[in-house]
Amino acid sequence: MKILILDEAEQDLLDGFHFYEAQGWGLGDYFIDSLFSDIDSLQVYAGIHARHFGFHRLLAKRFPYAIYYRVAANVVRVYAVLDCRRDPERMRTRLQ
Repeated sequence: MKILILDEAEQDLLDGFHFYEAQGWGLGDYFIDSLFSDIDSLQVYAGIHARHFGFHRLLAKRFPYAIYYRVAANVVRVYAVLDCRRDPERMRTRLQ
């Protein structure tokens, strides 16, 4: 299965990296490594996650983030990587 990370989701990852790197040196790299590990797991587990806002939602294992994706024709498209501590209404608006 092929995984495509859309530009918006890539920007979400960069924003998370900068936030965590500001908290402590090297934490941003750990964040990116952890989230990419979760995203890579979609090669095996894509489509099994519950749907929220019309997307499948994978909760990250080590950080309070959710990965929103869709599966079509053996391609996983990652649309957003959002901080779960944010307002759910803001998340819904972002995903529309």
